[in-house]
Amino acid sequence: MESNNISAIPRTEMGKAALLYRKSKYRFHENCNEVYEVLSLEEITPELLMDLIRKHHEEQAPRLNELDDYYEVKNPTIYNRKDRESHLADVRLAHGFARYISSFIQGYLVGNPIKVKHQDPKVNEAITLLNKMFKADRLNSDLTLDLSIYGRAYDMTFRNSRDQDRVVKLDPLKTFVIYGDTVERLPLAGIRYKLNREEQYEIEMYTDRSVIYYVQAGDKLIEVKRQAHYFGEVPITEYSNNRFRQGDFEPVLDQIDAYDAAESDTSNYMTDLNNAMLVIIGNLKLDLTSASQMKEKNTMLLIPATDLEGQPIGNVDAKYIYKQYDVAGVEAYKSRLQNDIHRFTNTPDITDEKFSGSSSGESMKYKLFGLDQVRADKETRMIEGLSRRYRLLFNLKSTAQELTGVDANDLEFVFTPNIPRAFYEELKAFSEAGGQLSQETLLTLTALVADPLAELEKLKDEKEEANKGFEEDPFDLGVSHGHSDPEE
Repeated sequence: MESNNISAIPRTEMGKAALLYRKSKYRFHENCNEVYEVLSLEEITPELLMDLIRKHHEEQAPRLNELDDYYEVKNPTIYNRKDRESHLADVRLAHGFARYISSFIQGYLVGNPIKVKHQDPKVNEAITLLNKMFKADRLNSDLTLDLSIYGRAYDMTFRNSRDQDRVVKLDPLKTFVIYGDTVERLPLAGIRYKLNREEQYEIEMYTDRSVIYYVQAGDKLIEVKRQAHYFGEVPITEYSNNRFRQGDFEPVLDQIDAYDAAESDTSNYMTDLNNAMLVIIGNLKLDLTSASQMKEKNTMLLIPATDLEGQPIGNVDAKYIYKQYDVAGVEAYKSRLQNDIHRFTNTPDITDEKFSGSSSGESMKYKLFGLDQVRADKETRMIEGLSRRYRLLFNLKSTAQELTGVDANDLEFVFTPNIPRAFYEELKAFSEAGGQLSQETLLTLTALVADPLAELEKLKDEKEEANKGFEEDPFDLGVSHGHSDPEE
């Protein structure tokens, strides 16, 4: 569509458009992950901005909406397939594979919060305060989930009316970044858009110096306000899940569709079997009313007709007609699909006896080996976004003379995979090799102690209290125990 009309398209219509496009070519539009680039900020005119919002809304948002549907266990393929005949069961089952995959990867990456460190204790204290103010752990967890679902995530840094620094997650369905068409590909503008009550778009464009507000008037955008900021860069940060900005379960959508279809067909078969057609063969003395009553009683009394001599005429029989079903073959097919879903997303099936039965920490690591290969790339890309986030915060604090001379490149981001560890095996091997650990380190390995240093201080106090009674000799009655003068 070449028109610049960016009137809202209902989400249901987006889903239908995505399905039609899929039938004709691919599942999603060929530009569904396009990165918008321009030569300079001056090129982003209201006309170009309107065109980019239209492209994002029509070419990219349908994919994001459909991925969101899969995560919410609303498989659009299974729910939009052709209706069955009215007399047949039409069960449609969707399964939470997408949610399982994203939740597992989210927990594995940031189930243990990301640690941000700096060599300067004062900077560490400032970072701790900042993280507490904008709830960094929850924000990082939400961003990781967005990355897993949509393949991209966004946050925005700002200072509120109470002069408090904040970082919030933005909706990937209504946010995008425009980059410079250079080797560095630096962000030139961050865009947020939404519909107001009049079904007109309200747009915010964030540049390195200001925020420009637009409203839609027909097919045009009108600037209504411009407000300066002091971050020194575009305050919207984009995170990418991988080079292709693809979600974690996106490569197995076809397998998820096939599994949902197989389970739905199995359920339909079982229901149709219960409602199978009863066929009565032979010449019977039976009317429909009697036959209906017999069926309700689950008993059939078939009395054949007789000839003039009272002999039965022919054989009589009753049986159900239903489609034969290869149960073993279908179950093998569904198992193969389920295994493929886990294999191609590098997520283990924790309900599998081979997985849950692992008693060795090392064997657990091998089962997560595939996910570990992906984790390194995910962490590198997330660190790039996190560094930019704190650089924006430091820029603002430097301008406000609150914290100066801090380089975000000096920050260290520590990711700790959330995986069960076999501490007993590790300690045993370490001890048998002659290794020794301090009491503080040993205390950190147990969940019984929240603060190892405080626990050590308590032990020290208890020891000093116990030794108080032995500082004075209990047999000392005031007589010197030194060498006495023999003349005294």
